[in-house]
Amino acid sequence: MSSISVPPPKCLQKPLVVPYRHMFGPGPSNVPPRILEAGANPVIGHMHPEIFEIMNDIKSGIQYMFQTQNNMTLAVSGTGHTAMECAIFNTVEAGESVLTAVNGIWGERAAEMAERIGARVNTVVAPPGGFLSNADIEKALSKHRPAVFFIAHGESSTGVLHPLDGIGQLCHKYNCLFLVDSVASIGGAPLYMDQQEIDILYTGSQKVLNAPPGTAPISFSERACQKIFNRRTKPVSFFLDLGWLANYWGCDGKPSRIYHHTGPVTAFYSLRESLAVLVEEGLENSWERHQNVAEYFHAGLESMGLKLFVKEKTARLPTVTTIVAPHGYDWKEITSYIMKTHNLEISGGLGPSVGLVLRVGLMGCNSSKANVDMVLAALKDALKHCHKSKV
Repeated sequence: MSSISVPPPKCLQKPLVVPYRHMFGPGPSNVPPRILEAGANPVIGHMHPEIFEIMNDIKSGIQYMFQTQNNMTLAVSGTGHTAMECAIFNTVEAGESVLTAVNGIWGERAAEMAERIGARVNTVVAPPGGFLSNADIEKALSKHRPAVFFIAHGESSTGVLHPLDGIGQLCHKYNCLFLVDSVASIGGAPLYMDQQEIDILYTGSQKVLNAPPGTAPISFSERACQKIFNRRTKPVSFFLDLGWLANYWGCDGKPSRIYHHTGPVTAFYSLRESLAVLVEEGLENSWERHQNVAEYFHAGLESMGLKLFVKEKTARLPTVTTIVAPHGYDWKEITSYIMKTHNLEISGGLGPSVGLVLRVGLMGCNSSKANVDMVLAALKDALKHCHKSKV
């Protein structure tokens, strides 16, 4: 046999160096030492009883965070996109009608996922920085008669916090499941899965929870489970098949758990610790803190002469603020200057908001007035030193 032809890479013969940054973009957030340390615990087997106990703790934490008693509550191994696909792939079959509310990029993504598995997809589109009325939604439900209606509660690309009250009841009036993306909002804004009649709710670990990216809490109502477990066809994804996931997470009532995939055990440690932090603070206290900090930030921005992209105060997402891109400036220069000079990440727009906004995320442990002051100082400095066009 010939000798190896690819030499050892020199880059891997140097130690890993990762800088510390203030992660004040739309995510991921900074991970506090307590959660980092939890993830550094020894690796044990993904089918060991101690891991099942940790998974049970996570399930209880998600039920509290979501305000649900759903038994079918777990964390998908992957980021928020994984949970989005898990929700759509399990509830939707080829040929079925799906309706997505597009108030930013996440409605567009949900529509594409449903299209890829052969669904008949329709959209109802909100104005930029705005939201849909329940009358708009009911009109679309009546017209398209979807099996599933999707909406992003916290639309991080536009900074909109979409009202949810009454939508679940409308969906059920038209025999439709209500699917909600709460990746950018959960823990930072009030949400009540059971009271608001949400059938499928998911989030990610890396925003308000301040855990590393890689786990995605999700919950299914009994109504959703009835549809999922009476499908004509198997879900298109084996990895995201709820039948298998329900067994791995002990949600199916069976006496033993069967190997499905190797769960990311160290990510489970971090997720459990992040849920413990939320439980210690209390949901309502977390909601109030995020709202107070957001209002303080908004007042500071307006005092600088900057404009908020979302005009209606009640529709502003407390976790991710969208600022109208300052006239005459290149937003890329502003974000680059702030990163280079202040070691601080903020970002530009995403999807329909590209070129229109700057986005600042203050989530979980990052949501504080001291951090607001840091961002405001960085923005003032950038506007002073970045090039401004006279046109």
